[in-house]
Amino acid sequence: MIEPLEGETVRRLVAQALAEDVGAGDITTAAVVPPERPGRGRIVAREALVVCGLPLARETFAAIDPHTLFEEAMPEGSAAAAGATVAVVQGSAAVILTGERVALNFLQALSGIATLARRAVEEVAGTGAVILDTRKTTPTLRAIEKYAVRVGGARNHRSGLYDAVLVKDNHLAIAGGITAAVRRLRAAGREPATIEVEVESLDGALEALRAGVGHLLLDNFTPDRVAEAVRVIAGRATIEVSGGLRPGGLRAYAQAGVDFLSLGSLTHSAPAVDIALDMETEA
Repeated sequence: MIEPLEGETVRRLVAQALAEDVGAGDITTAAVVPPERPGRGRIVAREALVVCGLPLARETFAAIDPHTLFEEAMPEGSAAAAGATVAVVQGSAAVILTGERVALNFLQALSGIATLARRAVEEVAGTGAVILDTRKTTPTLRAIEKYAVRVGGARNHRSGLYDAVLVKDNHLAIAGGITAAVRRLRAAGREPATIEVEVESLDGALEALRAGVGHLLLDNFTPDRVAEAVRVIAGRATIEVSGGLRPGGLRAYAQAGVDFLSLGSLTHSAPAVDIALDMETEA
């Protein structure tokens, strides 16, 4: 079951987006469309995609006029074929036109992330490897981008610097190496099993194991090097791989026997998908 977005997050982001786009008012629609004119709009997938962002689209129209009807034609996380109706919006034509761009921006961006995440998950199916995202998200939009990753079937890595330990290369450079960094974390009360250390070589992985680290992040390893590391580590730690991973080149890493593949590309490089709103005016 997909953990839903918090209502306050949805309302806040929609309010910010409408303030940015509509500002003091939609001057084109106000001049062209009578406020009493009813309208009906179909939100349509123009390409195959995984649907994501419906709660934000719904809130967009409701924030302008709470009497607007928003009916989902397929649930969040559905695979939509090109031409499929994703949702129907009905109410004031002016309200629909004013909210159109904001609603579509949310849907296109989040469906793009969910679609890419689904591709990654399907690529490693049957290997036992789990696809994770990273902190490489758009500032202030992390909650909804990580939500889209979950809708696509992948899992979230840590939410921020506050909820998990991950010792990276620059930490190691300042701390004086793996052993010294782990020693300081132990002194701060962190148990070895909760410590994740990024390593760039098999020697680094072995040093981390000797220090008692329970989670290794193999950064920028080739699939062959990953397979060798899995063999040497022999189940003594959880193994994650990262570094330029993208759908289309994941299966060899997964088949090497790792536990996790973390992909920054799920959020920082997911292309927006093509979704449109087709207006059907009513007499």
